Amino acid sequence: MASAVGLGYLRRVESCRQQTGNIVSRIRQGQVTGRGLCRGTQLPEALLYERDKKAKWHGIPVLLQKLYENSYPNCDLSQVHGVIKEISSLLSMEAMAFVTEDRKTAQESTYPNTYTFDLFGGVDLLVEILMRPTTAQKKKLKMSDELVKDCLSVLYNCCICTESITKSLAARNEFVLFLFTLMTNKKTFLQTATLIEDILGVKKEMIQLEDIPDLPSLVQRFDQQQLANFCRILSVTISELDVGNDDKHTLLAKNAQQKKNSNPSRAEINQATLLNIPGFIERLCKLATRKVSESTETASYLQELEDWYTWLDNALVLDALMQMATEEAEHSSTDAVDESTLVNRRLPQSMKIVHEIMYKVEVLYVLCVLLMGRQRNQVHKMLAEFKLIPGLNSLFEKLIWRKQTNHVLHGQNQSCDCSPDISLKIQFLRLLQSFSDHHENKYLLLNRQELNELSAISVKANIPEVEALVNTDRNLVCEGKKGLLTRLLTVMKREPVDSSFRFWQARAVESFLRGVTSYADQMFLLKRGLLEHILFCIIDSKCKSRDVLQSYFDLLGELMKFNIDAFKIFNKYVNTDEKFQVFLNQINSSLVDSNMLVRCIVLSLDRFESQTEDVKVVDVLSECCLLSYMSRVDNRLSFLFRLINIINVQTLTQENVSCLNTSLVILMLARRKGKLPFYLNALREKEYAEKYPGCLLNNFHNLLRFWQQHYLNKDKDSTCLENSSCISFSYWKETVSVLLNCDRTSPSAIASYIDEAYMDIDRDFMED
Repeated sequence: MASAVGLGYLRRVESCRQQTGNIVSRIRQGQVTGRGLCRGTQLPEALLYERDKKAKWHGIPVLLQKLYENSYPNCDLSQVHGVIKEISSLLSMEAMAFVTEDRKTAQESTYPNTYTFDLFGGVDLLVEILMRPTTAQKKKLKMSDELVKDCLSVLYNCCICTESITKSLAARNEFVLFLFTLMTNKKTFLQTATLIEDILGVKKEMIQLEDIPDLPSLVQRFDQQQLANFCRILSVTISELDVGNDDKHTLLAKNAQQKKNSNPSRAEINQATLLNIPGFIERLCKLATRKVSESTETASYLQELEDWYTWLDNALVLDALMQMATEEAEHSSTDAVDESTLVNRRLPQSMKIVHEIMYKVEVLYVLCVLLMGRQRNQVHKMLAEFKLIPGLNSLFEKLIWRKQTNHVLHGQNQSCDCSPDISLKIQFLRLLQSFSDHHENKYLLLNRQELNELSAISVKANIPEVEALVNTDRNLVCEGKKGLLTRLLTVMKREPVDSSFRFWQARAVESFLRGVTSYADQMFLLKRGLLEHILFCIIDSKCKSRDVLQSYFDLLGELMKFNIDAFKIFNKYVNTDEKFQVFLNQINSSLVDSNMLVRCIVLSLDRFESQTEDVKVVDVLSECCLLSYMSRVDNRLSFLFRLINIINVQTLTQENVSCLNTSLVILMLARRKGKLPFYLNALREKEYAEKYPGCLLNNFHNLLRFWQQHYLNKDKDSTCLENSSCISFSYWKETVSVLLNCDRTSPSAIASYIDEAYMDIDRDFMED
C-alpha cells in the first residue's frame, strides 16, 4: 500500500512537471499578462517540495503557500507572524550582504531568496496582509506592532536587493498613501519611514501630500525626532524632479515646458500644503536651532565622531539605536524624565551629536527648498518671526563649524558620499544663500552693533540708509559679539585651498550683496579684508577649481561694483604686472565664469567717467590698472566678440545666459554715448577677418529675439537685470528693439551690417 502511495506521488509530480514546463517563465508570463498562473503558490505542494532543493528555493515557496493559506481575514495572526519570521531570516542576510557591498546594482542571480520570494507572490501577499485591516468587512483583528514591523522589514529588505520590487510598490499609489497612516504608531515609525523613503526615491510621479489621509493631524502628532525624519521623506515631495538630461536644462526647453504646463507643479502644490499645516515651520525652526550639550573633551569626541562616520551611513540606523537606548532606559527607570535625558544616559556623546547633525541636514534642506518656492515671502516672514537665523548663529561654532574638514573638491551639482558633518556645512551655506538672495531680511544675519556700523558708514559717506536696513526689526537679529555673516567671513578666510566649501561660502556672502547695490554693505565687507582674500584666492592660491573661481569672480563683481574704494584696494593688492597678468589669465580662461565681473568693471568704469569732479575718482581712474585696461575700446570689443561667440540659442542655460546680458550691457553703454554703430561695424569687420561673414551677427540677432521672448514674458521678473546694472528695464527693452530693427538703413540695427548673401535672421531659431 505504501509503495502504491509513493508511486502515485511520483506520478503526480511528473504530471505537474510536464504541465508546467518552465515554472519560472510560466509564473512571470502570468504576472505580466494577468492570465494563467499568476502566483507561484497556485502550484501543487508536491511539486514545490520536489523542485525546492534542485532550484535552491530554500523552502520559500512552501512557506508562502502556508502563509497564503493562513492569512485569511480574521485568521490567527500568531501563525502568520511565525511564518513571516521564518521568511525574514532567509531574506535579511541577503539585504545585509547588499548593504555591505556598498549598494551595488542588484542582480536577481546574486540575491536568489529575494527573487524567489517575489516570484512566488510574497511581495503582493505582504502588501495584502498589511492593508487587510483597512479593507476587511468583518470585525477587524488588530495586527501587533511586531507583526507590522516584520512585514515592513521584509518588504524593505526586498527593495534593497531588487529595484524592480521597489518600482512595483511605488506604482501602487493606494499602498504608498496607506504607509503614511502607519507612521502614527511610534513603534512602527522607523520601519515605515525607511520603506517610504526607498519607494519615493524611484517613484516616477511625485505623490500629492494633500492625498495623505489627515496629514495635518499626522504631522502634529510627530515628536521632534519623527518630524526630523519625516523631513527626509518630504524632501522628495517638494523638490522638482531632475530630468537627468542636459537638453532639458536649456532655457529653450524650460520655456517650452512652461508653455505646455503653466499650472503649479506637484512640488509647488506640496510646498503650499506643508505651509498650511499649523505650527509646521515653527517646529522646523526649533529643530534646526536645537542645541546639543557637549560634555566630552573636544579632542576625544572628535576622534570618536570620525569612527562613527565610518560605520554609520544612514540616519535611520542611528534612529534605531537611539530608540533602543530610549526603550532600555524607559524599562529601567521609574522616574519621569524626558527623552533626551534617557538617551544621554545610554549613548556616547559623539553618537548623539552625529544624530543631531543628520536631523539638521534634513530640516535645513526642507527650509531651503521652501525659501526658493512660490511662497518665499511667507516663509521668510515665519523664519524671521521664529528666529531661525539667531538660533543658527548661536550654534555656528559649537555644532555647524566646530572644526576644519578637508574633503575632495567637487562641483555644486555633483552628488557625493559626504559625511554628516560636511553635509551639514553645505546645507547650512545653501540656506544662507537662499535666505539672503534679493531679500530685505538679509540684515538679520547681523547683530545690533553691526547694523549700527552700517548706519555709520552711510552717515560718513553722506548717503541715505537703505530702506531694508531701516525697517529691520532689531529684536530678530543675531545676538552675541558677532553676527552670522561675520562668523562666516572668519571661517572663510581660514578655509584650506582645496576645500569646496569655498564655493558655498562665496555664494552665501555674494547673496548678501545681491539686489540694489549698497555702498554700506560693500564697505562693511571691505573693512573685514574680504577683497584681499578673494584676490589671494584668484591670483596666489593656485586654485584650479572652475566652480570655486566662478563663485569668487561673481562675489568680486558684487563687492566692487560702483565702489571706487574697492578699485583702490584692488590696485594696491595687484601691484605688479605679473599679478595683473595672472588675474587677466584667470578671467580669460573661462569667460562664462567671469563675465559677471567683466560686466561690473564695464559698468563701474562708465559710472566713474561721469564723476570727474571727484578728485578721488579721478586719481583711481588714472592709477587703477583694471580700469585702464577696460577703458581701451579694443579690449571691450574683444570681450564683446567672445561673449557673443561662446553662446547660441540652443545652448543657452541659466548659467550662461548672463553672457548675453553682459554683451547687452556693453552695447547699451555704447548706445548712450552714440557709439553703437561703431561697435556693430567692428563686429562685422571681425567676422570678415575671421573668415565667417554673417555668422556672428546672425547668431546675435537670434539671441536677442530669444531674449525678447524670455525676458518680456509677463511672469519673468526683470528687476534682477535692473538691480545688477542700475539701468532701467525700459532701456534694456528699447536697446534690444533698436538692434532688431528690420530697417536695413538704420545705423543701429544688426541687419544693416549683414550682407544680403549672408542674411539668415529670419530663420526659426528653434531649428537645430
